[in-house]
Amino acid sequence: MATTYVVGNFKGGVGKTKLVTMLAYENAAVKGKRTLVVDLDPQGNATSILAKTGDIPVIERNITNGFIDGDLTKQITNILPNLDIIGSNTAFRSLPKILMKKFPDDDLSAMTYLRKLLEPLQASYDSIYLDVPPTISDYSDNAMMAADYCIIVLQTQSLSLDGAKTYIAYMQYLADTFDSKLDILGIVACMLRPGGRVDESIIEEARQTYGNNVLSTVIRYQERLKAYDVEGIHVGETKSGLKDSWDIKAHGVFVDVLDELNAHEDVFRKMKEAQQ
Repeated sequence: MATTYVVGNFKGGVGKTKLVTMLAYENAAVKGKRTLVVDLDPQGNATSILAKTGDIPVIERNITNGFIDGDLTKQITNILPNLDIIGSNTAFRSLPKILMKKFPDDDLSAMTYLRKLLEPLQASYDSIYLDVPPTISDYSDNAMMAADYCIIVLQTQSLSLDGAKTYIAYMQYLADTFDSKLDILGIVACMLRPGGRVDESIIEEARQTYGNNVLSTVIRYQERLKAYDVEGIHVGETKSGLKDSWDIKAHGVFVDVLDELNAHEDVFRKMKEAQQ
């Protein structure tokens, strides 16, 4: 059965979509795991990046139709071996209306609709990554209620840390009010500027507050990562046929993040087994 991860922070522009797409790519291409990305953001940035990655001009299948029809199994687009996506589009901005029409008097069913729709896909994948808008909304409610683990993105600025704190507090609210089972798998510091005192102080504050939840691997700014937004995720080759060293460096950081998250997940798994 697939493990589902939501990548979140209630501040925009902190690198959530970058983390979703890169982790999904490494999980599929390097780890060889059957991986699905579900784009819940009407802006569709993850959809755009992975379409370019798979050299697909337009992704026609989309999550909007899946939510309306009550079936996501027909909305899957293959990107690469082991990597699929359920793409988003601007029409998904109508999610609140879709949920209101389907569940006019049942908040819990509305909040757990994605979890229900993902159930038929569980056996087909090892990992499912959810990309969501940075808001307290029907999008985040559905993602957080559907996920097993949360990966929090922390860009090293004070507002991003505030967004992470709000996200964690909201997770606790869902646990207390709706019996959500979501656990924090890790907090990933993103785009840290080398030698930046403010950046270093923010990550230090995060480590003091959240301890080992903050991963030791830090995703520092790399120009190559911006290129993937335009060209799609790839590993290029030099004229001599060797893998491009800048691509290797960029991908290596996300493989390290994935390894740390997997180690955290192993700890959670052993703890749950011990409690049974």
